Amino acid sequence: MKIKVAICEDNDALRKGLSHLIMGTDAFEFCGAYPDCNDIIQNCRTTTPDVILMDIDMPSINGIEATGMLKKEFPDIEVMMLTVFENEDLIFKALCAGATGYLLKKSSTTQIVDAIKELHHGGSPMTSEIARKTIEFFAKPPKFAKLENTYALSRREVEILECLVKGNSHKMVADACCISIGTVYTHINAIYKKLHVNSKSEAVIKAIKEGLV
Repeated sequence: MKIKVAICEDNDALRKGLSHLIMGTDAFEFCGAYPDCNDIIQNCRTTTPDVILMDIDMPSINGIEATGMLKKEFPDIEVMMLTVFENEDLIFKALCAGATGYLLKKSSTTQIVDAIKELHHGGSPMTSEIARKTIEFFAKPPKFAKLENTYALSRREVEILECLVKGNSHKMVADACCISIGTVYTHINAIYKKLHVNSKSEAVIKAIKEGLV
């Protein structure tokens, strides 16, 4: 089954280029390209994309705000930020909003295609520069004390959360824990409910910041 991909990008030339890339890749189904996020919820109801390539700096509603709106309405849609920004604060805000991938616009077409596939199959693709900044961000001393774990996570749920923090895909989690992928999804959904989050990146960030793993 083809991966359904939509694009939110206000630069006309780049939006057209990305559209041609998606339409020209056999593994993808093009779901539309938009210059802003003003109608993003209705657009997603109509086209039901699996993955959205999301710019950050857009008029009216920026990409981070749009990602937060999307994840509340459509938690299963994967959002990959595609931006020029390497700012740690923006990276963190995008991940907190629910983005599960973060690429720079200077990435090659091959990198973008591979990242979409990886994202759709449970990975969290990032360019090396972004991965380094993310590591540096979390390596900094926390600005507040770690909170006591009051989420009643089971031993298995903590084990799976540790795997997610390591960046493991759902299949890798299943292999590491010797359980089926279906069981992994069941545990992950339970983790999301207990942590009051809507995405893997939100769960990982909360686990690291609050010392849950």
